[in-house]
Parts: sequence; structure tokens; C-alpha cells
Amino acid sequence: MTSPNSAGTPDVLQGLNPAQKEAVETIDGPLLIIAGPGSGKTRVITHRIAYLVRDCRVNPRRIMAVTFTNKAAREMRNRMDRLVGPRGESLTMGTFHSFCARMLRMDGGYLGLPTNYTIYDGDDQLSTIKQAMELAELDPKRNPPQAVRSVISKAKSLLQDSQAVSKFASSYFEEVCGRVYHHYEEILARNNALDFDDLLMKAVLLLQDSEEVREDYQRRYQYLMVDEFQDTNVAQYKLAQLLAGGHRNICVVGDPDQSIYSWRSADIRNILSFQRDYPDAKTVSLEQNYRSTGVILEAAKSLISANGMRLDKDLFTENSQGAPLVVHEAYDVEDEASFVVNEVDRLVRQERFQPGDCAVMYRVNAQSRAMEEACLHRGMKYRLVGGVRFYQRREVKDLMAYLRLLHNPMDEVSLARVIGVPPRGVGAKSMQDLVAWAQRQEIPLFTAMQRIAESKKGAPPETVEQAPLSSRAATAIARFADMIDGLIKQSEQLHIVDLINLALEETGFRTFIQNSDDRPDERWENILELRNTAREFNAEAPRDGLASMLERLALVADVDGYEETEEAMTLITLHQAKGLEFPVVFMVGMEEGLLPHSRSMESEEEIEEERRLCYVGVTRAQQRVYLLRAFRRGFFGASGPTKASRFLQEIPAHLFAKPLTAQGPATHRRPSIDDYESPDPLSPRMPTPVKNQPPATVRPTLKTGDYVRHTTFGEGVVMECVATGADHEVTVEFSNGVGVKKLLLSYAPLERVEG
Repeated sequence: MTSPNSAGTPDVLQGLNPAQKEAVETIDGPLLIIAGPGSGKTRVITHRIAYLVRDCRVNPRRIMAVTFTNKAAREMRNRMDRLVGPRGESLTMGTFHSFCARMLRMDGGYLGLPTNYTIYDGDDQLSTIKQAMELAELDPKRNPPQAVRSVISKAKSLLQDSQAVSKFASSYFEEVCGRVYHHYEEILARNNALDFDDLLMKAVLLLQDSEEVREDYQRRYQYLMVDEFQDTNVAQYKLAQLLAGGHRNICVVGDPDQSIYSWRSADIRNILSFQRDYPDAKTVSLEQNYRSTGVILEAAKSLISANGMRLDKDLFTENSQGAPLVVHEAYDVEDEASFVVNEVDRLVRQERFQPGDCAVMYRVNAQSRAMEEACLHRGMKYRLVGGVRFYQRREVKDLMAYLRLLHNPMDEVSLARVIGVPPRGVGAKSMQDLVAWAQRQEIPLFTAMQRIAESKKGAPPETVEQAPLSSRAATAIARFADMIDGLIKQSEQLHIVDLINLALEETGFRTFIQNSDDRPDERWENILELRNTAREFNAEAPRDGLASMLERLALVADVDGYEETEEAMTLITLHQAKGLEFPVVFMVGMEEGLLPHSRSMESEEEIEEERRLCYVGVTRAQQRVYLLRAFRRGFFGASGPTKASRFLQEIPAHLFAKPLTAQGPATHRRPSIDDYESPDPLSPRMPTPVKNQPPATVRPTLKTGDYVRHTTFGEGVVMECVATGADHEVTVEFSNGVGVKKLLLSYAPLERVEG
């Protein structure tokens, strides 16, 4: 038990190991903390802040800590509440994007940015990219909008505007992207909108261009802490440098071995070169792992040691050695998924684990399909992280679009979304004509609607050219403009919950949802849940509450909604799993082409990142690790034998359990950990289960049109039966929503049913 100080709160240094204590007490000048997985880095960050506040008497207003997810920020905030109490409320703690969004709300006027700007999410951004491509007269089939968006996002992370992209283009496609980027910038400016990358880029420009603003923030924040520093991009690193430019009390925490987001423009060189940029920086390594068993940690260390781009550290643990790792080779993805479900069931029944203790991790989202089907067929509860998020559901996005339009009437993406929800008699042709007319008048789209409304009331036209609309369409648009104008006025007086209630009635959206043929009760429940979320902002002044809610919800990420539960196993990508931990981890798809991914094969740097991704997966585990591969996998449009991942060979053989038997699909029994024994420490190579070979000959007993029954999938009809080597591949269309399956006759538990 820690001893309380005079304030009755725990001693912040009590219970820290020597390295953690050194990191907490180092408060002056640049500090680099290399934090291995499970080494207590969040504890170090929060205790360092508490040490500054309680022992060094630093005003909490002078401290800022930034990280990458709202979930991590919430965890830090909760710990700070316990350590420093109410004094911690004035700390600045959150994500990079949320901090930049607040900065731009307050000081964006220096850049000509209005306070009521809208933050565009990925879907909004893609819609705007497509508009920009139309203006650039580019064919989206030859130039995929997603690829163009990726180039623009990368450029913004490097602090490059459209002129820079065009000037330094090294290919025709980059030159095309520069042209689209130019129009994209114009559309965003016209809509008073920023995308996620703009939040960082504009914040950096603000600090660079305005000495007054920069010095104000440098005076405000005397101590800056950056979590997950290995995940920062150029813009984020520059932002941190500018904020810390006064006192230089910058503390960065991270682990280059867990840098896995280069596709999101994260630059591992930031952490590798920190000591070059800050020659006087002190480095502290947190090497004691509190999470994993000795076997898991040794496997992870051996795996990552093959990488060259890293800062060496010697991880160790005082935990027990624990159970050996299990490697399992399934025949196909269905067999792989079945093994996982069976093993989770056994762990729950025999070893007192909970389903929520188990996580299945995979390289790409599409791999969840087989796991979801296996769970559904077995009646096992699961939670899919990164599926259709609450804030991406259609009815939620529709209502959010209404609120965004009330906050920023220049937001044409939101306007285009809600003009037909509910339907108002304004067709696509009328909207195209209206957009073209507004562009000729050089006025925003909503202003054009307002002018049509004024002309309907007998007001003199402000333009020579009249809007080319039918009387019916013009009347509908005028009513819509008047309705939005009325709601905007009400938004200045009503708190957010009352505003939502009014908007639901005035727009007809409530009736539209409740009379829908598509899950009306479920969709209305989602609307009520959004309204319930809004209550958090009801205490703020009307317009402030609306702005705060829109800003907060625009920055929600997949993992932010993750909550632990004992009842359901977790299905999650390896990228999303970073920052989480589970007693039991199943890593599926340990094959060349999946992990490492086929796109990484030509670059050693990319192979190293894939290895880091595998390392992250292994180090999420506390007690058990299962590494699975399928002998055959239909993926990326092809189907055939696979090759085991090279990463399996980089883990010492003595850390793996040895298979006792090879129980194959032909026996209808899936192997479990009971089929393995402790490994022979002198074994010269990694033991793996023996591949299940089909019989020498398999005579086709089924033909097209036969009715069959499968022990898992139920009843179906044979669509095709073709020879494949010594076996036969049977295509069956199953009923009850299962769909079409391709099965090998020698393995598939099929029996003919008399039709």
C-alpha cells in the first residue's frame, strides 16, 4: 500500500521501478522514453504529470499531454483524476486532432478560418474529391478517387499544398493529383470545411505564420508530453517542435518496434532521429514487461531482433514462463475458424477463461468473414471492432448532417445529403441545375436557395439570370431554405437536446424514420442514442454546445468505442489491436502474402513494418498465443496452397508446443491445445501440425442438383462437382442465408438427402 502525502493522496513515486522513477523525475529539457510493450508507459506519463503538479508545484494549465486515440486520452484523464484530483481539470490532455481543432476554433481567424468550420470525415472527403475530379475533368475509372485522396492526405501530412504537389510531381498521376488537390482546396474553402489532415496542417501554419499566437502557446505550455511518438507524422512532429520551442521541456514516449502506421503517414524516423534533433536529450528505456509471460516475451524479442530500423532494448519480465505458443495449420479458412471457436469453447469450459478474454487478430478486415460465420453457427457471441460504426450508420449521419448544416450553412456536402431526406420533390436534375446556377452567380449553394426563397416571397431578384428550375422544384427548395433558416435562428436560443427535438419535427425526419420500411425501430433507437449522447453538451451555451458536440463526434475512432466485456470474444485487425491487451490471442492468417502482406514484398522497409505488426500482435497477449495458418486459402481473387509466414521461422523452436497428433478434417474433430505437449528444448526446428492429406482417390458420389446436408451449414443443393487432383471440389448453395460454399469432397461432412 502506498503511503499518502500531506494531501492524503498516494506518493507518485511509490511502486515505480528504477527506470520508471528516473523518467518521472526527469523534468527539465528534452526527454526520450523508449517504452517496450507492457512496460507501464501510461503509468509513467500520468505519474510524471502528477509529479510536476504535486512535487514541483507546476500549474496544471502549463502542462499538455497528447496521444492518438480518445480511448487513450480518457484512460490518462481517469488516472490523473485519481492522482491529482480536481486540480487536474485544467490540464490539456487529448488527441492531436482534438487539440488542433480547439486551437483553430479560437485562433483560426489569423488564417482567415471562420469559427463555425465543419470537420469532414472520410466519406465527406471522398465526396469532395469526386467533385474536385469533375472540375478537373478527370475520369474516376482511370484515376480512382481513393488513390487521389491518399496522395493528397500524404501531401498534407508532409505540409505540402497543391502548388507543391504540382511543382514536385514525379509522375503523371501525381500531376493529376496536384490538379485535383487545387480544386479540392477551393471546395473546402467555399464550404468552410477542413478534413482531418487540415486540422494538423492548418495548426502548424498558424504557429509558423503568427509569432503572436506561437509565443502565446509557448508561454502557456511549459511542459509537453507526446505519447506514441513512433506514430507521429511530419506535421505532428513539427507541431510538437513549435509548441516546445520556448522552454524545450518536451518528453516523447514511444517504441520504434511498434511503428505500424506508415500507410497513415506515420514516420518512424521521428523517434529514431529525436536525439539528432535534440542533442542534449536524455534517453530512458522502460524494459520491464508487466503484461506477458516469459515465453511470449522471448518469442517477441526473437521476432523483432531481425529488424534493422530500431533502437535496441533488453526486455525482461518477472512473470512466470507460462504455456508454450501453439502453432496450428488448418486445411482452409473454415477449418481455421472452427479451430479457434472450438479452442475458445474449451478454454472457457476447462480453464476458466471468459470469452471476452480471447481476441482473434488478423491482417485485413476481410478475414473476419470466416470467423463471424463460425461464431454464428456455433452460437458464440463476438464483437467485431471496426465494423459499421455507430456514427457511420445512415440515419445517424443524416441527422448529424442536419446539425452540421445548422452550424455551417456553407457546408455543401451536408446540404446535398439532407436535401432529399426526407424526399421533398427536388430531384438530381434540379440539384445539378441549381449547383450550376450558383456557380455562375459565384455564390454558395445555400445562398442560392435563400435567393430562390426570397423571390418566392416577391422580393426583387438580385441577379439578372433566373434559376433554371421548375415551379415545383423552386417551391420545394424555397421551403427547405426557410426551414433551415428558422432552425439556424433557433440554434442560437435552444440547447442542443431541444434543438435536436425541434429539428426532428421541423424536417420531418422523425416521421420519415418511423414510417420507413427498413428497420424503423432499430433506426429510431439509434437516433435516440445520438440524442442521449447530446445531453453531455446540454450545459453549454446553445451555439457552443452544438459546436462542441460536432467537433467531438467528428474525431471519434473505431477503437474509441471498444469496451471490455466477459461475454464476447473480440475480432479485430492487428492495426486496431495496438494499445489493447488480452489474456489469450489468436493470430490467424500467418502466411506469406497475408502477414507479411503481398504489397510489402518488394521493400525491406515494408517487410520490417510487417514484422513490427506481427510483434504488436504477439505482445498483446498476457498468457496464451496461438499462431494459425491455412494450408489453402481463397483470397485476393485466387485460391490455392499457401506458404507459411517467414515470421513463424523467426521464433525459436523451443518456445512452441509440439503436436502429439494430427487430427484432420476427415475425422470431423478439430485439434485443440490438448493435442500438444511441452516442447523438446533440443528440438532443432519449429514443430508444426502435420498437414492433412486427402485420400489417394476420392470417387464422386454427388452430382449437380443433389440435395445434401452439412453438419455446420445445414441443407443445400449441389451446383457443381469437379475433379481437382485426386479429390473433387463440390460447390453447394446452402439455405438459411449461408450462401454458396466450395468444399473438398474428401473433407466435407456432406450426406445426400433425398429430395
